[in-house]
Amino acid sequence: MNSTKETAVVTHPGTVRTGHPHRFRRLAGTGFLATFAAAAATTLAAALARAVGADFEVHGGETIPLSGIAVVTGFFSAVGIVIAAALLRLSARPAGRFVWTAMSLTAVSLVPPLLAGATTATTTALVGLHLVPAAVMIPVLARSLASERIDGP
Repeated sequence: MNSTKETAVVTHPGTVRTGHPHRFRRLAGTGFLATFAAAAATTLAAALARAVGADFEVHGGETIPLSGIAVVTGFFSAVGIVIAAALLRLSARPAGRFVWTAMSLTAVSLVPPLLAGATTATTTALVGLHLVPAAVMIPVLARSLASERIDGP
């Protein structure tokens, strides 16, 4: 008789790979908590930047609202969770691959603020606001991937 339950597999003496459903649930739970933290930190940083002179006007007068910053942060943080989950499933080294991928995508995300046609204060704030969620999400997801891939006894 075949069983559909996931079981732990011993990969090396003293280490165990856990079943898939638990790994993905823990990664998703950790990721969504980090997403809320990243959105809150980014929104707070944007409010502080606005208080010290960043007007967040881009492309001829369009102003980026704080709520928009929170939503975009949440969306792209969720994309990061999906990437982390895919790497957990597909890669032998998910944490290292995730850090490399996330850092590359973060570097690419720094280009649009430089092309937004905004004031120096707004451009600087926008670049910083791309780094805040990266500083929250990347370490949290990388640590979660490292601990989920191979658990100790």
